[in-house]
Amino acid sequence: MTTAATEKDDLKQRPDPVFGQRGWPLVVLVVAMLSLSGWSYLLVMVADMVPAMDMTRAGPGMGVFNHFNIFSGLSAEARAALAVICLPAGATFGMPSVDMTGGDLIRIFLMWAMMSMAMMVPTAIPMLKAYHAWIGRGSRDGTFIPSVAAIFGYLTIWLGYALVATLAQWGLSVAGGMTDMMAPASLALTTTVLFAAGLYQFTPAKAACLQRCWYPRWNFSEDMTGRGLVTGYGEGLSQGLICLGCCWAVMTVMFAVGLMNIIWIALLGGIMALEKTFPSKLFPKMIGAGLISWAGLLVGLIYA
Repeated sequence: MTTAATEKDDLKQRPDPVFGQRGWPLVVLVVAMLSLSGWSYLLVMVADMVPAMDMTRAGPGMGVFNHFNIFSGLSAEARAALAVICLPAGATFGMPSVDMTGGDLIRIFLMWAMMSMAMMVPTAIPMLKAYHAWIGRGSRDGTFIPSVAAIFGYLTIWLGYALVATLAQWGLSVAGGMTDMMAPASLALTTTVLFAAGLYQFTPAKAACLQRCWYPRWNFSEDMTGRGLVTGYGEGLSQGLICLGCCWAVMTVMFAVGLMNIIWIALLGGIMALEKTFPSKLFPKMIGAGLISWAGLLVGLIYA
């Protein structure tokens, strides 16, 4: 007669009937598709801006794209004059106008949503891999559906951040803090954002959230129940909140370097991915020190 212990051992060794061992590559495929969608949208926005805009106004490093338009090698005054003549603000794909209508706010939110997909979804891979492996232990259910649900729960949190960032951008634009190229209009805004983001890297909240990103803990019990779509989505929400607590400050650095600065989108996304993937108490502090030092240099320029 089979005992309860034997049945439990047998359950732990039984492969998942839904996607089984193939589940994880499919989960990675979903992550890749979401990230690629975000990057595709952002690249189309930049590609539409390049032919008729002075890309130096989009933030540090973006001037390299002027080699593909008529602004290369011109003086700042000539570039400014041509920018007015060639294209009015808001006339390219995805760019808001200076009027900040309801349609513009939708475009801004869509930009932030795509930025979140491009930058943040890939950083969730270590957490998703650990979650996928955990729910696969002794489960007769598939691991693909709850893992994908966790992706969308995680993304929901960052879409919430995108909404807050949209409102912040609207407020700054109305107050004159952002240019029509969605870059900071003054060094004061840049230094404030950099200093605040750098300071947050040294806080206990940052350390606690980053620790949870390195070593995620799950909210459901050990009784092997409730591992479906709803629970997966809830787990994604929980882990997304932890990630938000870890990364919101570095993400907000985009307000300091230009919101359509594709170079810094890639750089900051890579920094956050490294920070969350490889446990190190030194690396987050190095990021913080770098941001604070950068802010200090800019303050020096203001008062020089």
